[in-house]
Amino acid sequence: MSYEDELMRYEEAAEDQYDDYDNDEIYDEDDFDTGFEGMDDDYDGYDDEYEEEYDLYDDEEDYDDYTRSSLGKIDPNDRTLTVVVKNTSGASQEAVIFGGNAERAQPAGVTVEIEESSHKEVREESKSNPFKIAGMKYSVSNALQFDNVLRIDRRTASGSKTTRVYQPRNATSPQNFTQTLIDDDNFEMDVTGQDSLNVVVEDGVTAVFTFTIKARANLGNLLKGSNVAELSRAPRTTGLPQLDLIRRRRPTAYGMRPRRRRVRRYRPRVAPPRVRTVRPKPAKRVTTKLVRRKKR
Repeated sequence: MSYEDELMRYEEAAEDQYDDYDNDEIYDEDDFDTGFEGMDDDYDGYDDEYEEEYDLYDDEEDYDDYTRSSLGKIDPNDRTLTVVVKNTSGASQEAVIFGGNAERAQPAGVTVEIEESSHKEVREESKSNPFKIAGMKYSVSNALQFDNVLRIDRRTASGSKTTRVYQPRNATSPQNFTQTLIDDDNFEMDVTGQDSLNVVVEDGVTAVFTFTIKARANLGNLLKGSNVAELSRAPRTTGLPQLDLIRRRRPTAYGMRPRRRRVRRYRPRVAPPRVRTVRPKPAKRVTTKLVRRKKR
């Protein structure tokens, strides 16, 4: 191929690609060939608009704040503590529930019993296997007992002490037909060796606390290489069928939010039709030879 033919071939290719000077138009966007003709954008990428759905507790296993194989499961029939406190001393006395580290003795005439086991066993177990209480039923033989507040103390071996006060009257309601029973689903307490529940019991009164264990630590799981934490995935029972159905959307333990399930709905992106004007190619120019001018 001669030099002139090769130069003309490049010139024609340039005119075909940048055909922007017809009809006195300085720049025609439609006639700009990018070199990617025939390669339409068929990629369905992520759409900017997506919908977030939070499917909370679709099934029983979803009530787990970690991975499904991480936490153990508490048997629903093995998560209740029934504490019976009796005062026959002839005067008001303060009973101590839990408090495994301090092991304070009960006042004379006051007895604290655990129906499922014993008070000593619960104290010892709280030292090595702490647990979390969520929900309480509190029944008394005399409704005036509800006037006495509950004190939740946390005492460390170094001497610091933290006290929180719980008022049972906040859980009473005129709609309750039984005036000697309250059911508070919002009551929570961490039971470790440092924690104790103190209540002043009137003379001749019997108070029964029914606690529901929400979460606990089981150090025996270390021998199996599993997580020491165990969680109760069954909701706490209140005895009212309508209320129990609502409470199936229950709160979480460990202070963590439920695992969210994000569902993205993709919408295929449709590229707009491309309008392109097809123009006839210009006539081939006559081949000319380059003439070098002589210098004067």
